[in-house]
This record gives sequence, structure tokens and C-alpha cells, in this order.
Amino acid sequence: MSTTTGRAAVPGGSQQIPPRGNPYSGKKKLRPRWGRIALLAGLAVLIIATIVGISLYGYASNLDQDLKRTDAFAGITGDRPGKAVDGAQNILLVGSDSRDPDAKEDTANAWRADTLILMHVPADHKSAQLISIPRDLWVVVPKSNSAACSDGSRAKINASFAFGGLPRAVHTVECLTDVRIDHVLAIDFGGFKEVVDAIGGVDLMVDKTITSIHKPHRVFTKGMMHMNGDQALDWVRQRYQFPRGDFDRQRHQQEFLKALMEKATTSGIITSPSKLNDFLKATTSAVTADNDFSLTDAAVNFRDIRGGNLTFITSPNKGSETISGQSVVVSDREKALALYQAVAADKMTDWMSANVKK
Repeated sequence: MSTTTGRAAVPGGSQQIPPRGNPYSGKKKLRPRWGRIALLAGLAVLIIATIVGISLYGYASNLDQDLKRTDAFAGITGDRPGKAVDGAQNILLVGSDSRDPDAKEDTANAWRADTLILMHVPADHKSAQLISIPRDLWVVVPKSNSAACSDGSRAKINASFAFGGLPRAVHTVECLTDVRIDHVLAIDFGGFKEVVDAIGGVDLMVDKTITSIHKPHRVFTKGMMHMNGDQALDWVRQRYQFPRGDFDRQRHQQEFLKALMEKATTSGIITSPSKLNDFLKATTSAVTADNDFSLTDAAVNFRDIRGGNLTFITSPNKGSETISGQSVVVSDREKALALYQAVAADKMTDWMSANVKK
């Protein structure tokens, strides 16, 4: 980890803070042109990065215009980790469900995040590792977007959005991990039901038979279930019926994203202009990107990534504890330090060989 003065010495921390950030806006039309294509789904819960083949470079350019944009790095000045490895990419995937039935009524200009995933793409662009950061992780949230990492108070990492919008969340994640974020993709999780419907639904494994706690109280039967958009969104919202609560919901979101990608790339979507157009329009409608993110660059750089070379990882933690009257997730600092050092140095192959069971 960086030893720069003011940065957090090890992963783990959070706080309570003032200013609030604003949501996003903006959008245009799309004019498709057809050819080879490949897709990479990653969020969460989340997020999809749409990866388009070289022959669709012009189409990707039109999709770039269709994305909503936001200044995800506003006000973040000093105390940022340096870019360690040229060619490697670190993309923060933020999943927000403004229609989450469990959520309390929003306060003015507040923005919630239900899923945080740090996606690392190594310099060879052949794979991707997606690290889920629990939304209740107890971290230090800097008091402003330009504040030193140590200048803040502790809170759940999810609170960083209410304190300073998406830029504060980016700053908090960089302080937590000492990994420089290159791009941010924010996904309206509720909008993903249109994405699922555009590809004809997805097959998801149900751990045990449960009844949804949300209207219309659907029954999910143990085993493989084919789900449409409304069903899939309802399923990945469930947490109270499972022994590990939010951790099980996080796992279900990861399984959903992988199933979404596999269905999009193997079911004839990419060879059908009308189906592909519906799928990509639904996807871009659900995604907000930072001002510099380019689908045309992604088309070239990430074209070899497939579902088989995605690895899902959860940020190392010691589980839940009660701190200051709150149920929070406590980081396993030593293991988290090793993981994020591997990300920053683009040494994830070595880290996974020692830590990830096949």
C-alpha cells in the first residue's frame, strides 16, 4: 500500500459526513451498424460493460453517445494513488436500485448504492477480476472529495454516497484500497429488468425455496429457475431469508451478472440485429459512465474477455460486528492489504493461484 502521508495505511475504515452529491443526466439516440461483437457483464448488481468487436467500432461510438454521463472524479485532487501498471484498468462498478423496496424514503439529493464492485482488467486484457466490496464495510470516509484519506470519520462505505455523491464514493474506495480508479460505471439495478427481458430471461440457481418478502410475494423454488426481468430483480433483492444475509444477496447478484453475460453471448443475440439493438439500448439506458469512459476503446481492449475468464472475489472481511450501535462488516486488514496490493501491481494471477479455489 502507499505510504503517502494522509493515506490509510491498510484497507478498512469509514465515517459520518456533510455535503451531498447529485444524480446524473443526459442521453441521445443510437444508429446501429452490424458485425462481430462480444459482451462483458460485470456489476453489479449491478453493472454491465458492453464490449463491442473492432468491426463494430462505429456502432460503439454511437453507444458512447447513448450513455448518460457524470463527473465521477469531481473535486478529487491530491492524495490519489498513482497509476502503477500501464495497460491495466481498474473500473468501479456501482449498482444502485432507486426502486429498492427495502430502502427508506430518499432525502433530498441523496444517492444510494446497493453494490460496489472493483473490476480489475490486467494489462493483457484477457481476463477480469471483480471484487465485491460489502456495502456495510466499516471504513473511513474522507470529509470532502479533496480531503486526505485520514481526515474523516468512520461509517459504512455505503454512506459515502450520501455524504458526497459518486465522487466521494470513488475517493473512499481509493483510500480503502490504494488502487487508482480509472473509470466508473454506475448501473440502475432496477433498469436491468428491461435488459433481462431483451434477451428472453435468464436461468438462475435457487438455493432453497422461499417466498419473496416484496409484493406480489413470488415463490422461488429450489433448483434451476428460468426468470424474466421482474423475477430476476426480485430474486437478487432477497436477503432476509438467507443465513448470510447481504453476503448471500451479493453472491446471487454475481451469479445473475454471469448468467446475463452468458445468455447474451450464446443465445443468438449477437447475430440478430433487432435483438442485439434491443439488448444494447436497454443496457445503455441503465448505465451512467464517467466523462472519459469510451465504449470504442473497450471494443478494442476487452474483446477477448468472456464469462469463463471472469473471477468473482469478495473483499476479505471478518464478518459482521456491532459498532456504535450499527451492524457493520469489518475488514480483514492483512488479507485485504495483500489483495489490493496485487490489484495495484497487476499481480492478480499470483494472488489467485494462492487464494482462489478452482
